[in-house]
Amino acid sequence: MPSAEFALPVRMSRIALVAPRARLRETLVEVARQECVEFAGVPSAPEGEAVEAVRRLARDGGPAATPVLAVQAPEIEQLERAGRGDLLAGEVELERRAGMALDHGSFAAWVGWAPLDRIEPLNERLATVGAAVVALPAPAWVEPPTLFRPATVARPFTPLVSTYGTARYRDIDPTLFTAASFVLMFGMMFGDVGHGLLLAGLALVLRSFARGPLAGLARFWPIPFAAGLAGAGFGLLYGECFGPTGLVPRLWLDPLDRPIPLLLVAVGTGAALLTVGYVLGILNRWRAGGLGAALFDQSGISGFAIFVGAGVLAGGIYWRQLAAEIAGAALAGAGTLLLGAGLILLAGRGGTALFQAGIELFDALIRLASNLISFTRLAAFGLMHAALGSVVFSAARSLWGDGVAGGLAAVVVFAVGTTLAFALETLVTAVQALRLEYYELFSRVFSGEGHAFAPWALPVLSIEEE
Repeated sequence: MPSAEFALPVRMSRIALVAPRARLRETLVEVARQECVEFAGVPSAPEGEAVEAVRRLARDGGPAATPVLAVQAPEIEQLERAGRGDLLAGEVELERRAGMALDHGSFAAWVGWAPLDRIEPLNERLATVGAAVVALPAPAWVEPPTLFRPATVARPFTPLVSTYGTARYRDIDPTLFTAASFVLMFGMMFGDVGHGLLLAGLALVLRSFARGPLAGLARFWPIPFAAGLAGAGFGLLYGECFGPTGLVPRLWLDPLDRPIPLLLVAVGTGAALLTVGYVLGILNRWRAGGLGAALFDQSGISGFAIFVGAGVLAGGIYWRQLAAEIAGAALAGAGTLLLGAGLILLAGRGGTALFQAGIELFDALIRLASNLISFTRLAAFGLMHAALGSVVFSAARSLWGDGVAGGLAAVVVFAVGTTLAFALETLVTAVQALRLEYYELFSRVFSGEGHAFAPWALPVLSIEEE
């Protein structure tokens, strides 16, 4: 389910867990089962009988085990004799969290974070073991951990965001935008009906690997599936199906015959994506630092004013509209002044600071232009994809018709060439789409580095299983 506030992070609450010392184990087991509390601080170093037992099992050649908690305190020697490294590792983790507790008479307490909407259910569960959750005021200098609950359709694309970094607590969730932009850019560079449907089919095959060495990748199958369908869609626009075979109609243009319109569309697509990136960046900076941060940051209002102003100015020059030229120049100039003022405020006073601000302003203007030009690769790699398909098809067609041997040679050339082109283009296109996401879009969207919500969570054996 998406967050109650669409695209916003889950609201966090600073909490204290209070439990009788005599019920410490039951409290920690319940917290691990609920998976909604991140303890503040660093767990204590592992020590004690359970740690030694784990080490002895490791020396005897036993595999590393995933920690599992037992509801009732087990006998360490008995677990070691049974080779239950998982339960021993669970005891180690439990003891480490127990060591983080603050003692106050007969009670123990932990400080941490929990989603606001999980506190009441957690309190009800902890009441059964005599513990409770107490809300605490959050210090102004401590930023809560970030937890997003993206829409179901965008959830598989979460790794594309987390690989870049963790958004700050007040940032807007970029996952849905990432999903849409990645699929769009991939499809534009991978435009071929045959290759796209082949990639989508391989994604469905990946989905079936619930077990085995590919099980960890199976949950990401929607990414290549959506990207493949997008490639097939653009293939219809280009009239490409395993190259210019004529198997599908051309709904728009041939990339090799009309590269200029494709290039213009690529730049327009980049401008649209950058606009969305700027809007998200402005909102993030406003939420994180107020009006000043949103106004003066180069990924905020000042940068956006330069971007839009330059676009209006270019349009006015192209269509010879004086009013648009004046408006665009004024908007870009105002944005440049705002950005320069912000850089001067950051640099401080003195001639050296002014020189530094001037260099940074020049660099920001150059990077803004290069960011837009970077999106021409959407057309460039689309052209390369079409060219590879054309080369393979032409080579196979030149062999076809020279008897049985020529026909077999044509089939082999077409199959091998298509396989190589498909593999190469899939890799290159994915890398280029990610490059555009990370360097051109995320650099505007992210307002800084946060830390992901990491609740303490371990599997818990029931009493019957024990």
